[in-house]
Amino acid sequence: MSAHVSSGLDGVIAAETRISGVDGEAGELIIAGYPLAEIAGRASFEEITYLLLYDSLPIASVLTDFSSRIASRRTLPPPIFDLLASAAKSQVAPMDALLMAAATLSLDNRSSCPNDDEAIQDSLIAALPTIVAAYYRLLQGKAPITPLPELSHAANYLAMITGEDPSEPAVRAMNTYLCTVADHGLNASTFTARVIISTRSDMISAIVGAIGALKGPLHGGAPGPVLDMLNEIGTEERAENWIRSAICDGRRLMGFGHRIYKVRDPRADVLAAAASQLYSADADRKFYSLAMHVEKTALRLLEELKPGRRLHTNVEFYTALLLHGIGLPSVLFAPTFAIGRVAGWIAHCREQQKLDRLIRPQSVYVGAHDRQWTPVELRA
Repeated sequence: MSAHVSSGLDGVIAAETRISGVDGEAGELIIAGYPLAEIAGRASFEEITYLLLYDSLPIASVLTDFSSRIASRRTLPPPIFDLLASAAKSQVAPMDALLMAAATLSLDNRSSCPNDDEAIQDSLIAALPTIVAAYYRLLQGKAPITPLPELSHAANYLAMITGEDPSEPAVRAMNTYLCTVADHGLNASTFTARVIISTRSDMISAIVGAIGALKGPLHGGAPGPVLDMLNEIGTEERAENWIRSAICDGRRLMGFGHRIYKVRDPRADVLAAAASQLYSADADRKFYSLAMHVEKTALRLLEELKPGRRLHTNVEFYTALLLHGIGLPSVLFAPTFAIGRVAGWIAHCREQQKLDRLIRPQSVYVGAHDRQWTPVELRA
């Protein structure tokens, strides 16, 4: 039997969704009917989350109730703090700590009812920032900060990390980032979540699986290396030779090119505007100028040395710039991505639950045939 094999499932359409649409040729990302640029810099993360979950933007009273509902679930059960403290003693990586702690959220008796899907989703959305912030402080030898229910999702996250009131520019930048990464089609982690939930497994298992997929450097790990690249280049004068050498040596230029987008990543545009605003008000202008020079130089050299490859700035370049400007260490870049993306993961899981269809692709066997059993004592 002949069959077409699509390595990596390239070009395979595995789902219909109303949650988000990605057009790589047009450079367009639609979030529940809204172009990303229309809402990412305007809406709160709570609004984007509600939109993804319920397919409409909430009116003011509904938004207030929803935000309060999420905020009320930010506190972690004591056993999770014990787990995080033990992980910190062993210097476990933050993404591994998040993976372990998220798997124990069923210890929260507020979400222990297996039929209370809304309580479970609220706990997941609310708890991930608390887990990440608490663990980071434990790694620094500091006590975790109690969540502040009066603060927004973005502001509370920053406050729990630093123990200080975050600046308005930093909160605005973090909010824009979380909104920008909240969903992005059927990416690896989202597909993982949908596969798990399609087996009629539980929501926590699906989200833990998604975090595991996001942990892989080919999916969620590139912003850190972008920052490493910028720091290694160091000055605008070194950019030309460094980038030219990297391209000629066949090294991947971090922050440029995307598997889906053949034009500029629309998320990069949103985060570029947010970074410009942040660095003009509340961050290191010298570093920002270096990044802008590196981007300009890289795009010129990529066009010169790799003509026709259509390698443009992607979301990871401006993620690194924005999160660095906010003051986050690079070890928190991937966990912070998860804090934003969990909204999309849950929305996709809810959609898959309604479909109630097991995801079960086929494979083509290419191994040996006609082998015969030999007892172990007769094997050569």
